[in-house]
Amino acid sequence: MDATELRESEQPVRVFLLDDHEVVRRGVRDLLEAEPDIEVVGEAGTCAQALARVPALRPQVAVLDVRLPDGDGVGVCRELRDRLPELVCLMLTSFDDDDALLDAIMAGAAGYVLKQVKGSDLVSAVRTVASGRSMLDPATTRKLMENLRHRDEGDSDSALARLTPREREILALVGEGKTNRQIGQELYLAEKTVKNHVSRMLAKLGVERRLQAAVIAAHAEAAHPEHPR
Repeated sequence: MDATELRESEQPVRVFLLDDHEVVRRGVRDLLEAEPDIEVVGEAGTCAQALARVPALRPQVAVLDVRLPDGDGVGVCRELRDRLPELVCLMLTSFDDDDALLDAIMAGAAGYVLKQVKGSDLVSAVRTVASGRSMLDPATTRKLMENLRHRDEGDSDSALARLTPREREILALVGEGKTNRQIGQELYLAEKTVKNHVSRMLAKLGVERRLQAAVIAAHAEAAHPEHPR
């Protein structure tokens, strides 16, 4: 779907903004609302506000700042996509940070844009992710995963040995970037059950974040590609 097709559609793209700087929010809002095919339906300055407001407003695209005073946009992205799998998240940040990029990928973000981007490019990015396409470069994604995989491969095998077959199955799905809800749907498990499995899995692996577990999963897949999930 290109910009012309979007303008011709009956309903504009519904967008929610999360940034702790009011000036930035106002600038992005003005920029987006100048377009006839985009409507900003809400905004927030904290993670807590975003998590409370987005489910009620049901936007199609959430533009999320990565660094916030009460958390980070990547965590908001992950939690919102657990609740609203149809929501598309576009990360907006001041920092060109490989770790933040990989975090965003693993949280299910569809795009990652620097705040230094031109206004027209940000508008284009919103339209791109709204149409179901990704703003993430596959080559960059593969390179980042490969670098992290080699960085942690020394401890991966011993950590994996502590997992049950079900936990290894869930680990593989975490490595694919799936949310708890998506994992539950695939394995026919309640979302709360998946959450409990993930918590135990992280504890056994000695890591705190899903991203770190995903790196271990990527190493396991590379080391033993013949093992089906």
